[in-house]
Parts: sequence; C-alpha cells; structure tokens
Amino acid sequence: MQPIEQVGAWLLRVARNRIIDRFRKKQLEPMPQVRTLVNSEGETLSWEEMLPSPEAGPEAMYARTILFEELETALEELPEAQREAFLAHEVDGRSFKELAADTGVSISALLSRKHNAVVYLRKRLQAIYDEFTDT
Repeated sequence: MQPIEQVGAWLLRVARNRIIDRFRKKQLEPMPQVRTLVNSEGETLSWEEMLPSPEAGPEAMYARTILFEELETALEELPEAQREAFLAHEVDGRSFKELAADTGVSISALLSRKHNAVVYLRKRLQAIYDEFTDT
C-alpha cells in the first residue's frame, strides 16, 4: 500500500467509477412488444383492430384520433430512409431480403434504419403510451 498523495483527485476518481458502475448495472425497461395480438379465437389482429373501435363511443373515437395523429406526426419526424424501412417492414409486411432486393440497400443497413426508427418512435410516443395505459 502506498499513501495517497492527492486525496481530492483520488476521491473524484472513486466517485466517477461508482457512477459509471451504477449506470452499467441499470437496465432499461423495454416497452412491451406489440407486433401481433391474438384474440380469444386464436385469430391474429391487425393494427386497425388493436386500436379502440370507432363504434365504442365518443371517448374511444377521441382516443383513436389522438393515437393516429400522434403516430402520424412521429412518423413524419423520422428521416425518410428510416420511415420507409419501418413502414415497409411493419405496415406492409415486407421482408428485409425483399426490401434489399428492391432498393439495392444492404439488409444490415435496412435493419439499422428500422432499429433507429423504432428507438425514436418509442421515445417519442412514450408519453402518449403512458397516458393511455394509466387510464
């Protein structure tokens, strides 16, 4: 053991290391994946069917309108390449292999674009998600 010559610098380094360790241990809680839902009869539901029914009254219609507006706004905020990759895969149901063949963009680039779009949309839509799940 050697004596510590600069105690202030040593304490700062210890505090910094503790903070870094704490952030490394903290796991982000993932949002639930809503790729597909299955109803009680075992049928797969579409995006449209996952939203509140327009016939369920004014509150459901309002919630549906708000969800569509927020999603549309968030999608418009995405860079074009990310938006196209996300919509083609999630909404149109096209495979990355098919997209790569049609666009000439590599599969890894398409995966990256979609991943970035999903990360942005999760952050952007978190507040609206929390609002509707709390009620």
